[in-house]
Amino acid sequence: MEPLNARSMLDAAAAAAVTTKITAAPDRPPVERRRRLSQAALAVTNQKVRRAYSPIVIAGAVRVADFVLLSLIGIAIYLFYVVPLSGFYWEYFGAILAMTAAAVICFQAADIYEVQVFRGHLRQMTRMMSAWAFVFLLFIGVSFFAKLGSEISRLWLSAFFITGLAALIAERLILRWMVRGWARNGRLDRRTIIVGSDQNGEKLIEALKAQDDSDLDILGVFDDRNDSRALDTCAGSPKLGKIDDIVEFARRTRIDLVLFALPISAETRILEMLKKLWVLPVDIRLSAHTNKLRFRPRSYSYLGEVPTLDVFEAPITDWDLVMKWLFDRVGGALILLAALPVMALVALAIKLDSPGPVLFRQKRFGFNNERIDVFKFRSLYHDQADPLATKVVTRNDSRVTRVGRFIRKTSLDELPQLFNVVFKGNLSLVGPRPHAVQGKLQSRLFDEAVDGYFARHRVKPGITGWAQINGWRGEVDSEEKIQKRVEFDLYYIENWSVLFDLYILVKTPLALMTKNENAY
Repeated sequence: MEPLNARSMLDAAAAAAVTTKITAAPDRPPVERRRRLSQAALAVTNQKVRRAYSPIVIAGAVRVADFVLLSLIGIAIYLFYVVPLSGFYWEYFGAILAMTAAAVICFQAADIYEVQVFRGHLRQMTRMMSAWAFVFLLFIGVSFFAKLGSEISRLWLSAFFITGLAALIAERLILRWMVRGWARNGRLDRRTIIVGSDQNGEKLIEALKAQDDSDLDILGVFDDRNDSRALDTCAGSPKLGKIDDIVEFARRTRIDLVLFALPISAETRILEMLKKLWVLPVDIRLSAHTNKLRFRPRSYSYLGEVPTLDVFEAPITDWDLVMKWLFDRVGGALILLAALPVMALVALAIKLDSPGPVLFRQKRFGFNNERIDVFKFRSLYHDQADPLATKVVTRNDSRVTRVGRFIRKTSLDELPQLFNVVFKGNLSLVGPRPHAVQGKLQSRLFDEAVDGYFARHRVKPGITGWAQINGWRGEVDSEEKIQKRVEFDLYYIENWSVLFDLYILVKTPLALMTKNENAY
């Protein structure tokens, strides 16, 4: 079989994976399906694992901290020493900000904004001191040629240099202590699994383990083969199971990277595996370590010195995740404050209309298929409550109260989910709507009806979403409705931005009033 080139390989993988289609499935009772993992895999999933910290965000935060710290030191020395003697001049502020910006640029050029460097001591200190001294020599040189030397306080300049250097050293010592603590707790590791337990897998793992300061934590290998080619232990890493086990494994423990050790010539086998794995919120790469076929250098991304081809990337990571978090918490808090009077009136109406609690919690699918409790206003009679949503609410459903009919039509019953956004953090303002864990199309669960259904759980679910403002909300009584929801949700995930979230949020009230024919 002829090997594919890099671009066609990735395009074929994406096209094969994201194709959604309606498939038949036999009836079955509403029980949760979970694959039985091997003892080796269970031993890994039972380990206590903490949330990872993004090295990109850490490095960016240190840049900001350096800029703010040095600016404050320069300004403080100027205000407390120079101003009482010589008066106030705005030019000093300009010089301070310019020197601080130059320092951050020089630190970047010296490669000291890397998490691996933060762990060290001597290397980052010598580079930092050299860069800081260079900034002052540059400033002195510019002042000399601009004939400004006599107008600048030498004591201020000396104090700024010495105090700034001392502050930077103290900051780096604290940062070194923090980064080493995060490293010990596994927060900086990329938890990695290898697909392919054969000689290619052995060579890949050996190459990855041979690298100094690697942030990869190789948990084990997965392989479907049961013949002599599949090793029980691959370069010291245990075989954890088959390819079909990876999805369940990744939902029980944190996985950051799936790395294929298979040759590119095995594209048919790779594509079949990608169809199963693309629903996970992880990076998926294809190792090019042992492939004889070589592409242009820009086609590769590197794990240390090991070349890889990117197939799928985890959505909304690094700074995007920070922006999403701020948008949810700040925006959610403001909307919650504005909605409190309306929520109070809805709660009073529910209490007067029928006996029972005002709120109830419903099990929904959250990020990476985790089960979450979502708050809603009660819209059914209390004695007919259905917290698992095993029976879909239909037109003229006798279980729905008079107030419930109105708040379901207007989606006011969803307002308590703002508590999930602001306080629990398991929902976003905007994202794929979280479906009930027993949501069904006729007698089939949603994931049985649509291939790739769980790919909508690669991001945190939301109160409103792209599918909802386009009219795909309410009762799901046809294959088209659930398929369209999935298609719109996948489009949102692939095209996310803060402005896209803001657009959906602004359009939501109008969509609720004009596109509510399926809400009962």
